[in-house]
Amino acid sequence: MKYVIVTGGVLSGLGKGITVSSIGRLLKCAGFEVTAIKIDPYLNIDAGTMNPYEHGEVFVLDDGGEVDLDLGNYERFLDISVGRDNNITTGKVYKSVIDKERRGKYLGKTVQIIPHITNEIKNRIMDVAERSGTDICLVELGGTVGDIESMPFLEAVRQLSREVGGRQNCIFVHTTLVPVMSVVGEQKTKPTQHSVKVLREIGILPDIIVGRSRKPLEYNIKKKIALFCDVPLEAVISAPDAKSIYQVPLLFHDQGLTEYLLRRMGEEDREVDLTEWKELVSSLLHPEAAVNIGIVGKYTFLADAYMSHSEALAHAGAKTGAKIKIRWLEAEDLEKGKASLDDLDGILVPGGFGIRGIEGKIMASKHARENKIPYLGICLGFQTATMDIARNVMKLKDAHSAEFEEEGIETKNPVICLLPEQKKIKSKGATMRLGLCEVNIRSGTKAHKIYGKEKIEERHRHRYEVNPDYIDRFEKAGWVFSGRDNDTIRIEIGELKGHPFFMAPQFHPEFKSSPTRPAPLYLAFVEAAKKRAKKTNRGEKR
Repeated sequence: MKYVIVTGGVLSGLGKGITVSSIGRLLKCAGFEVTAIKIDPYLNIDAGTMNPYEHGEVFVLDDGGEVDLDLGNYERFLDISVGRDNNITTGKVYKSVIDKERRGKYLGKTVQIIPHITNEIKNRIMDVAERSGTDICLVELGGTVGDIESMPFLEAVRQLSREVGGRQNCIFVHTTLVPVMSVVGEQKTKPTQHSVKVLREIGILPDIIVGRSRKPLEYNIKKKIALFCDVPLEAVISAPDAKSIYQVPLLFHDQGLTEYLLRRMGEEDREVDLTEWKELVSSLLHPEAAVNIGIVGKYTFLADAYMSHSEALAHAGAKTGAKIKIRWLEAEDLEKGKASLDDLDGILVPGGFGIRGIEGKIMASKHARENKIPYLGICLGFQTATMDIARNVMKLKDAHSAEFEEEGIETKNPVICLLPEQKKIKSKGATMRLGLCEVNIRSGTKAHKIYGKEKIEERHRHRYEVNPDYIDRFEKAGWVFSGRDNDTIRIEIGELKGHPFFMAPQFHPEFKSSPTRPAPLYLAFVEAAKKRAKKTNRGEKR
């Protein structure tokens, strides 16, 4: 087993996750089987209870793990499924060590950061790597070198590198910022030098430096970084801003990173086939027509809160030849009349929690339904569509969700209710309906045509569902439930009769979408939006 460990310096948000994903894609194209681990140095056990404004989107895995959004990038780039153990947090590590101490596992020893915490970290990394059965394990160490929270993890990977056979089996990649001072217009290497200095003081010598900047690193700047940071010139890799994140593997490869990695691993003779990836990038960058998609959400001021949605749209756009132009719409702004749904070819309403913005989401559903605009509602977007139809088609004017009873909402028609198994649960963390569940598709429906099968598996993350007492009335009103759980009462997909495309799943298809395998519902949604754009002359040639 070989390891590639990616650290970050200067500041957060430099794209360590994309660096890991891109290196993983290059290694896959060289014939290796790879897995990836994300280390998050926060005390939360997982990302499940975190507000999207705090940490971006919560990504859900097959096994129900609620994890950092970077694991979504790993799955999309590498075409793999990972598990909850692939996300290591300070909370998980310390809880495990403390639980062992309480059970007497340390035989009365004084429990310390070194060796007990660092051993726990190393054991978790190596356990995931070995269980994966892959050739290479990529490890992203979140945070920034020098942060107090990251210190135990940096010490652990330093020890790990020695234990697995040294620098041929454990390669360190350090990502840093190379800023440009607007006054002089010169790329500055000093932040990189300081960051590498701190890393070396910890005992880690970087093998590769990835310099993030708006434009490609100049040759003289690369030479300077190589000299001051003691790495070969060919190991200084430029990571300029790209039109698409899926370009990054190609940018790295063109600078010789793949060749350098293979040589460091003693695998120089491997062939690297990037044909499929190049075709994908070409389809992303050279679309046939523009399609305007409005995403009506509650956290739209932070695009990372809806990363899987925007990526799933991009995957579908590449497949259909559509340039996806997203208009971010805050649901509360719709309620206040500060935003418009005009000139959209499709409307997507994603999931969320809490009453804030609910009426705006219902307005978006109503607008799409009445104006025959393609609509895709995900999770809460399914529930708000259901409330819209209950209120405005079935004339149940007070129809609402039981989720908001604590917010003072009273209704005689709770068309959305709590899952039976949720009623006794008091804890918030990892207690929803989570992960991969089987869905039965009704034959002859639009959902069946889209998926081409009667049984599918999709990822879930919710507490509330359609109230079974209203199912028959909804179907008589044209809100057809084309997907159900095995118990037949639990509703999974709704589709509206007589509408070009108005569909909403309770599950999250965006979590399984990848560039090579777009999510079927997103693909159908974008195709419908593209038809509308062409019909209204908005899908001009690009």
